[in-house]
Order: sequence, then structure tokens, then C-alpha cells
Amino acid sequence: MKLVIAATGASGAIYLQRLLAQIDCAAHEVHLVMSAYAREVAKQELDDLKTPSEVSQHSESDMNVPFVSGSARFDAMVIVPCSMATLGRIASGSSDSVLLRAADVFLKERRKLILVPRETPWNLIHARNVVTLLEAGAIVLPAIPSFYSRPGSLTAVVDTVVWRILDQIGLPSPRAYRWGQESAPAKTSRKKNKRKSESKRAGRLEFRLQAAGTGGGPRKRGTPSKS
Repeated sequence: MKLVIAATGASGAIYLQRLLAQIDCAAHEVHLVMSAYAREVAKQELDDLKTPSEVSQHSESDMNVPFVSGSARFDAMVIVPCSMATLGRIASGSSDSVLLRAADVFLKERRKLILVPRETPWNLIHARNVVTLLEAGAIVLPAIPSFYSRPGSLTAVVDTVVWRILDQIGLPSPRAYRWGQESAPAKTSRKKNKRKSESKRAGRLEFRLQAAGTGGGPRKRGTPSKS
């Protein structure tokens, strides 16, 4: 599969890092384009963006990259995170950078374009731009995590969004939690809670038996048993 991964200056660089980490970049052709602001945000939020060595990185001003032409066959493009400013420019048909031109090409060629905005709340202009892009064929996937898998860390929370992105690309993660399946952390937690509950019930029963003097433990010396 041939993929274009792009990033803008919106907060949420960790989504980009986790997406790159979960794509088998040795098995797929992956191209990365980051705006100048995206690099600044990544440095601030992550200190160092870990990029697999197999990923081809491009300048946002290099119009010689293959994916800015409709004649080059690519399978999907993901912009993560996608700022509302970039989303608005794509909706208006602007193509004055590699990132914007590539997005425009994916729309006109009816290829899969996935936009992952993180900003909230939206104003009416944002909402109308989203509608315009949906009507044009883009997939808008807000970076809204789910919690029914009981994620126990920041990375686990982020991955609930990344798994959705991978599903839309067509590369479902084998580690993704699917509704209806048993979550290992949750299952372990329920087993522990069940054992604790059973232990508490046993303790209360033993206490009542001792108090009643009917067994369940040693009686105090001099305490007559009831018959």
C-alpha cells in the first residue's frame, strides 16, 4: 500500500507518532510531509518525533514529490493532526503547498483522504468547511478517543483514535479493541474484584458465625455455645 501521512500545526503530535509506529513501514510505502508549525508543535509536545527509517520525508515546498500529481497512484492520505486552518484551505480548493496540493489531488481523483482535526469547540465556519469536505468525499475523523476498552495510559487513549484511522486506511490493527470482545485489562480487573468480593463475603460470614458462637472459628474461652 502507498500512503501519504501529513501533519499540520494543531496540537496532537502524539497521534502522528503513534500512527507511524503502528504502520508496518517496511511493508508499505509511506511518505511524510510536515508543515513548519507541525515540526514546532512536535518538538514542544514530544521533544523528539520518532520516525521509522523506512519513511520518506519531504519538504512542504517540494513540488517534485510524486503524490502531487493525479497520475501517481496512491491509496490513502491522512492529515493528522489537521488544523482547522488547513481544513478550511482544503475545503476552499487552495493548493499552494505540497500538503494542500496533495489533498486536492486525492479529492479530485476520488482517493481516500482522511482528516483528523483535534481542535474544539468548532465555530460555524469550521462546521461548514467539514460539510463541504464530506460532500467532496473526504473522511473527517475527529481525534475523539473512546473509553469502553478501559485504557490505562495516555498511549492507550491515543491508540483508540489511531485504530480508527488504521481501519479507515484499510490496515486494521490486530491489537485494536473491538466492541463485544473481552478486554484483557478489564477481564483481569473483574476477576480481581470478584475474588475480593468473595473474600469479603467469607470474612463477614465467619464474623457472624463467631459472634453467634455456632462455629466458623475458635470461640473465646468461657463463651457457652448455643444448641
